[in-house]
Amino acid sequence: MSTTPRIAITGAGPGGLVCARVLQQHGLPVTVFEREAGPNSRAQGGSLDIHEDTGQVALRAAGLFDRFLALSRPEGQQWRMYDRHATLVRHDRADEGDMSRPEIDRGRLRTLLLDSLAPGTVRWGHPVEAVTPLPGGGVRLHHRDHADEDFDLVVGADGAWSRVRPALSDAQPHYTGITMVEVHFDDVDRRHPGIAELVGAGTMSAKAGGRSLVLQRNSNGHVRGYIMFRGPEDWHAGLDLADTASVRARLLDRYRGWDESLLDILRENEGEFLNRPMFVLPVPHSWQRVPGITLLGDAAHLMPPAGVGANLALLDGAELAQAVSSHSTLDEALDAYESVMLPRAHDNAKATQQMLATLMPDTDSDDARFPDSLWPDHTRPDSDPASGN
Repeated sequence: MSTTPRIAITGAGPGGLVCARVLQQHGLPVTVFEREAGPNSRAQGGSLDIHEDTGQVALRAAGLFDRFLALSRPEGQQWRMYDRHATLVRHDRADEGDMSRPEIDRGRLRTLLLDSLAPGTVRWGHPVEAVTPLPGGGVRLHHRDHADEDFDLVVGADGAWSRVRPALSDAQPHYTGITMVEVHFDDVDRRHPGIAELVGAGTMSAKAGGRSLVLQRNSNGHVRGYIMFRGPEDWHAGLDLADTASVRARLLDRYRGWDESLLDILRENEGEFLNRPMFVLPVPHSWQRVPGITLLGDAAHLMPPAGVGANLALLDGAELAQAVSSHSTLDEALDAYESVMLPRAHDNAKATQQMLATLMPDTDSDDARFPDSLWPDHTRPDSDPASGN
């Protein structure tokens, strides 16, 4: 390019951060705007399985693959599947040396990416309200609490409830009819041996008739659980979600008849139940080009949590940065990027919807078939309607 473009990324998630990292590797300055007050202002979510054909490709492009391997947990690739009677119906184990989908805690991955950036790249406490294309070219970025700023390229990496997306598309996330209620267990091997036995070293699922229970082992003896069921978004009407005993009673009623060892997932959780209704964007989701604006990750293709969301965000970010660094104009770069990203997102969105239908049938069948990979990596917390940025 004849001049160095001014580039802004909204959202310091995996996709936005890997995009910033690859841009800086190619000598392009970039600013990341993040609504969170700092890198440790909130928990970053559970474990991610980083796929060799998507997320690992991005980390290699960012020059971070070896550091990722040092932090990853290959043993976390195993997955146990039960019916509602706690009968083990399938146990997937990775072969020794298999690094096709090693696990890493989302917080550790984020720290790895943040530490790779030039100091001051991320501006914390900078929530973005909207972006506006400028008549003479460029894009104006509107902050909630700071002065507006102009850029040549604004990348919306700000998640499901993106503030950048409305500049490109009228699409809004819609409720899938499925809710996940998150639970937590600390020091699980000592304090919750039954939970530890169910989950093993990786992930477990049990399902029956539009209901599922998922456990996911994280680092340091921590396990996250997800109570997943079909129902109205206001399934908790009349309940105070902070009233743990009342929420537990309603959930136990919903899972009546399940094995006692599985019901301990609802009984033994530490802290409150966290309500996370599942939202997706329409399929396909695309837009007419607006110069200087594009999307990546959930902002572009929010889909069911089938183990691909974070991986696609990482690959989006790396490929977008490579396109910007290797084309003579931003329009050419966005053409190259979106012509690959949008069809890939469409294909994955269709596939994950089919997987979700298999895991969460809308009947009372006790069918014990399972998709190859499905565990939560992105949902909308009830308490944070602007989750993402």
